[in-house]
Amino acid sequence: MAVVAAELHDAVEVRLADDDQRYTSGRRALVELLAVAHRPLTVAEVLERADGLTQSSVYRNLSLLEHAGVVHRVVTEDEFARFELAEDLTGHHHHHLVCSSCGTVDDFTLDASLEEALDDALASAASTVGFEVRQHRLDLVGTCRRCRR
Repeated sequence: MAVVAAELHDAVEVRLADDDQRYTSGRRALVELLAVAHRPLTVAEVLERADGLTQSSVYRNLSLLEHAGVVHRVVTEDEFARFELAEDLTGHHHHHLVCSSCGTVDDFTLDASLEEALDDALASAASTVGFEVRQHRLDLVGTCRRCRR
């Protein structure tokens, strides 16, 4: 497994402490796994990749990490939520391609000028109803290449 930056672990430990939780070895293993994943993972995918973690432990710890703002849940049209580290921890702003057929979620990024234009457009739309945007998430729902074949 790739080495995950100490700064990430320090930030996670602070968030958990702020939520009156400890940064246990099981939680650390989940953070390590999600940090090196290239897309949000289902619990089943986490269990396939994690040695020694039980299903109940994974569910419980993902829920706790989500509550502490460490993990973000990506909801799709199937019954399986996917999980990824919060963007403010990773410093990697991205969006999702969600396949409505198989449920796969892939990350994608926009170049800086497109991201800025998207920010402006969303802020403009939100301001018409008096809403102030702090951040945005964009999920494009459609059919992946594999399912279209």
